[in-house]
Amino acid sequence: MAQKINPFHVAIPVYDLQETRSFYRDILGCEEGRSSDHWVDFNLFGHQFVIHLKPKPEQKEGLHHNPVDGHDVPVPHYGVVLDWEDWENLRDKLIANNTKFVIDPYIRFKGQTGEQATMFFLDPSGNALEFKSFKDMNQLFAS
Repeated sequence: MAQKINPFHVAIPVYDLQETRSFYRDILGCEEGRSSDHWVDFNLFGHQFVIHLKPKPEQKEGLHHNPVDGHDVPVPHYGVVLDWEDWENLRDKLIANNTKFVIDPYIRFKGQTGEQATMFFLDPSGNALEFKSFKDMNQLFAS
C-alpha cells in the first residue's frame, strides 16, 4: 500500500526577486501563488516553495561540497523526485535554456538497486537544486 506523502514547505533566500521568480516560473514551470514585494509562493511539483528577498551579502560564502560518486555535491541543496519521463522532460528543458549544471544529468547505480537519474544546477541566487528520478520508485529508500 502506497504511503500518502504530504507536501513539504520550504522557504529560501534570493537576491533578486524578479529574476528568481522568472527562473522558477518560466524555466522550471512552477505555478505562482501568493506574493508580496518581499516573497513569492510557488507550487513546486505539488509542494509549497517560497522565495524570500534577502539582501546580497558583500562577500558571499561559496558552496560547500561533499564527494559522492566522484562528483562534488553542493550542500545544502533541495529538489524533487520526479517520474522518469518528467525528469527527462525537465532535463531537456534545462538544456534548451542553456542551464549551467553543477553536475551534469547522469544515471547512478545503472542496472542496480536504486537506479536513479540525477542532475544539479543553481538558481539565479546560487541556491543548489537536485532533481532526480528512480527507475523503480519503490526503491526510493532501498539500501
